[in-house]
Amino acid sequence: MPHLLLRSGPRGRSGIAASKMRSDRMNTIYAPAFAAFGGSAFGAISTIVTGWARRRRRQRERHHADAVSKREKLYRCFIEEASRLYADALISDKSEIPALVNLYALVGRMRILSDDEVVHAAERVGRLIVETYLAPNKSFVDLPGFIEEMDPLREFSEACRREMHAVLAH
Repeated sequence: MPHLLLRSGPRGRSGIAASKMRSDRMNTIYAPAFAAFGGSAFGAISTIVTGWARRRRRQRERHHADAVSKREKLYRCFIEEASRLYADALISDKSEIPALVNLYALVGRMRILSDDEVVHAAERVGRLIVETYLAPNKSFVDLPGFIEEMDPLREFSEACRREMHAVLAH
């Protein structure tokens, strides 16, 4: 009886079959390595993108907060200066030209940072102050007659509030 040998693996097969078997083994060895590399690369890229997006958001928030802060300071300076000038204009004929120039410089800065509504309201306040300097002086006795005019900054303040609400909503 012929001697029968059972062999496993590529030895007993033809050369092409053995080569295909080795190639299949190589593919099964490399597949997990490529998958691990792909997962690592994806993880690294996603970490980089997430970090970049987070920094970008923080920069936008900081820029937004700075813009709001600049406007608040500008409006506060304008209100303080306009209030002082209006009070002076009520009791004096002599205008303070340098102070009026400062007031209009604040309006000029508003043209850069603010909405048109705020700028127009600020310009109206400036005109009212100039007109008040040109009008006859008021005394305490005259107070009840022009009590409605005592808040020349109301329109300006309301315009600023609307603008700030709109800016903060974005």
